[in-house]
Amino acid sequence: MIGVAGCGRMGRPMLDSLRNMGVRAKGFDVADVGSAWVTQDAARFAQDLETLITVVRDQPQTDEVLFGSQNFVETAPKLSRIIISSTLSPRYVRDLRDRVPSHITLIDAPMSGAQVAAERASLSFMLGGSKDDIEAAQHLFLAMGKHMHHMGDFGAGMQAKVLNNLLAASNTAMTRLVLDWADQAGLDEGKLLRLIHTSSGQNWFASGFNDIEFARDGLQDDNTIGILVKDVASALDGAPQSADTRLPRQVQDTIRTLKPRN
Repeated sequence: MIGVAGCGRMGRPMLDSLRNMGVRAKGFDVADVGSAWVTQDAARFAQDLETLITVVRDQPQTDEVLFGSQNFVETAPKLSRIIISSTLSPRYVRDLRDRVPSHITLIDAPMSGAQVAAERASLSFMLGGSKDDIEAAQHLFLAMGKHMHHMGDFGAGMQAKVLNNLLAASNTAMTRLVLDWADQAGLDEGKLLRLIHTSSGQNWFASGFNDIEFARDGLQDDNTIGILVKDVASALDGAPQSADTRLPRQVQDTIRTLKPRN
């Protein structure tokens, strides 16, 4: 049985995609998400659980799932594979190998594309783990996504993801700034976004502005803009010791100031 822990904006459509492809899959969440396939009962979820896919928000929630109040590492007797799909610090992820029993395979598989890609089963996965382990789980990734990038050994997928998200955060901050300045100059938002899409300023956030569910949001601790702040922190935690981190920190500070856009 495949289990998805964390059935929110990303985990719920990922679970749906697995089931739509005929995979025996169930979900767990601490909240009632209104799905017959998702339980709040950790003991029930642990029964027959062989592969655990974690899509929770951050490191503390990952600790709760693996070792804390849910403790699926210990309470799921058939667990043989854990796939980490949350965006976390690369250092934290690499350290999991020493914390998880050696008989359990570990793959880091953070994804990109936002909720719209999860709903369309077109996510991009950045994978870390042995070639054999990745190939054995390939049918799961193909059920949820369209692009698979094997970046190297366990932890390499997460390192690639936080670097990718650092660019995404930069594009988010700058695109929102550009649109605010365009408002003040009297430019039409739609016309400007179409221009950007076909010009040198093209980026994922601007091109998908009307489809990305969080594009107009302001900062809240529990929304995707807030998660971007966390993702930049994860990238900074994995930065080279001698790296100049001033620009990433400025991007992070800019995202913290975002207000809702009508």
